[in-house]
Amino acid sequence: MIRPPANHYPAMLVIILGVVGIVAAVCVGSMIHVYAFRGNLRFDGWTEYLRKGWPMFAPLNCALYSFTQSRARRAIMDPQAFPELDLLRDHWQVIRDEALALHRKGTFDAVKAPDGQAYYDIGFRTFYKYGWSKFYLKWYGYTHRSALAECPQTVAILKKVKAVNGAMFSILPPGSKLTRHLDPVACSLRYHLGLSTPNDDACYINIDGTTYSWRDGEVLMFDETYLHFAFNNSNQHRLILMCDVERPMHLPGRIINWFNKIALRMSVVPNAPGDRRGLANLLFSTLAPVLKRTNALKERNRPLYLLIKHSVNLTLILLALALLGLAAWSVLALFRHLTA
Repeated sequence: MIRPPANHYPAMLVIILGVVGIVAAVCVGSMIHVYAFRGNLRFDGWTEYLRKGWPMFAPLNCALYSFTQSRARRAIMDPQAFPELDLLRDHWQVIRDEALALHRKGTFDAVKAPDGQAYYDIGFRTFYKYGWSKFYLKWYGYTHRSALAECPQTVAILKKVKAVNGAMFSILPPGSKLTRHLDPVACSLRYHLGLSTPNDDACYINIDGTTYSWRDGEVLMFDETYLHFAFNNSNQHRLILMCDVERPMHLPGRIINWFNKIALRMSVVPNAPGDRRGLANLLFSTLAPVLKRTNALKERNRPLYLLIKHSVNLTLILLALALLGLAAWSVLALFRHLTA
């Protein structure tokens, strides 16, 4: 067996370090692009970006933005550019009636009760404290049994609209709000259909600096990876149909989205007993008591809380670096084996 000369290994190491350097530069460049240049609305600082901007997904999202078709490359889109969704608006009154029936039964309050499985929603849990609530209809391949029982006509309509991956009724009571946030991964678009709204500019959402007020029977479509927030300063509830819609993308983006949809199937959250529970819901409900004790520690002994928090964050960073180093070492070992 012929072995490469000894001075061949430093050259391999330089190549590997160069690849790692390029990857790191792409990651940092993507984060800077999202933080400083994308859209009109800016983060208050790096602290808010690190807390709410999901910087770890910036490289993936920048790739997905480049794969997105032209009709979806803006913060707020023209609904007329998405005729595949017209069926929802055409039947908005049928959908409204089933949503209002749920509201009259107190379902939206029951869903966010802390003693229920529906409370442990890793994607929307932080909104409960502001008054917001929801009722799932379908979520990435799964149709909720409770939705089939309570909203059969809406479920039947959604089944005919293939572009909808996830759907729920969403309610924003008088005096409630949603603070500034954005979604982590750019694999979908957000669709709002006004069902029973205040029809008042006092109830609004701001998307990347543009304010929109909901109206009954009207559609709003936007890219949820732009900063957005909402307020209901009226004296009426805002009830809408909210959907995750397939982002129109070219082939590379569709391949990435296929993997993303598989992952999201694990995040199914039940409305009621009898609905399926995803892995994320099970884990979150298990960890919830630990998180509650941690929050109590924050109030009781803030210095100790911060020490634990930063220690955990540092451990995660070191673990990520270790995994990166292990990956580089594995590539080097494989290259040595192939050239041995």
